[in-house]
Amino acid sequence: MAGYTIEKRKTSKGELRYRCTVREHKGEAVVYRESRTFGRQSDARSWGMQMVTMIERDGIPGAVEPVPTIRELIAMYRNHSAIAPTIGRTKSYCLNLVADCDLAAIQADELTIKDLVDHCQARRKAGASAATIAHDISYLSSVFAAAKPVFNIAVDNKLITEGRKILNDLKLVGKAQKRTRRPVSDELERIIKGLEKRQEHVTAKIPFTEILNFAILSCMRISEVCKIKWSGVDEKNKAVMVEDRKDPRKKAGNHMLVPLLGEAWEILQRQPKTDELIFPYNGKSVTAGFQRVRKELGIEDLRWHDLRREGACRLFEAGFVIDEVAQVTGHRNINILWQIYTDLFPNRVHAKFERLQQGKSQN
Repeated sequence: MAGYTIEKRKTSKGELRYRCTVREHKGEAVVYRESRTFGRQSDARSWGMQMVTMIERDGIPGAVEPVPTIRELIAMYRNHSAIAPTIGRTKSYCLNLVADCDLAAIQADELTIKDLVDHCQARRKAGASAATIAHDISYLSSVFAAAKPVFNIAVDNKLITEGRKILNDLKLVGKAQKRTRRPVSDELERIIKGLEKRQEHVTAKIPFTEILNFAILSCMRISEVCKIKWSGVDEKNKAVMVEDRKDPRKKAGNHMLVPLLGEAWEILQRQPKTDELIFPYNGKSVTAGFQRVRKELGIEDLRWHDLRREGACRLFEAGFVIDEVAQVTGHRNINILWQIYTDLFPNRVHAKFERLQQGKSQN
């Protein structure tokens, strides 16, 4: 904290002088000191006040604020009041991981492309896929992009943008492989039975099977299931409002009225109205219970999010067309649904063609 003192002195000729000393403290240590002598006390006081104001506003004259390490910059980014609410679970996990890596000890303005390559190679050796490593680089880039405009730190993400090209060429980063996993055979029945046993426990509060079946039938993400409200239910159209539905082009305000088909509407109707939320449970706890049961049953590589794909596939199998399925799933990009359709139903066009040909021959 800055402050000043004024000391009255006499020259050898007996004239009065006023020496003003400005100091800046950090804790008990004096980190800056400057003095000036004036003939009048009012001038000394005026200079002292101006210097204190300047230091509090602009910092110590001539001092250069040290650039933080990448670890410190990540912490600043994650703790910023406006940024923190926008960080999702995956991004938070990745930033935590990067902050624990050797890369994070580097001063942010001294990062080089070689450092990025070394980091990605180390992650690859540890078993991370190219798509997972790409998340590291993408989220680190967002931290660097915020450094100058948000924290006034003289670094930017141009180096990371340039480095990404090299990382792509070296095959160290890449896109995730498309998943086509669905529950097969009796997997879903076994999981439901396992969840039924879990929710029969005296301390159990989460209706796992209701949430699982609702998630499949509504094609909602678990985060969406656990935030829909009774106030958003449209009784006339048998639909519910999903607020801020995930959209890569729009982070907020993407509200959608989702039709609840068949049993999905029935499941919603029989939930107790004890909270403003229809399913007032922690999504992480729901998926954790699902994962434990799946593991106990020895079912491999089946994720909760695969249930959303299962729901979309069931709609296709029931004869709904792509734009109708999109109204339920909330996909703005029809190409994503088209990939699911063509991956899982490559013979449907041939089957339909054969039926049409048979119809012609009969006529």
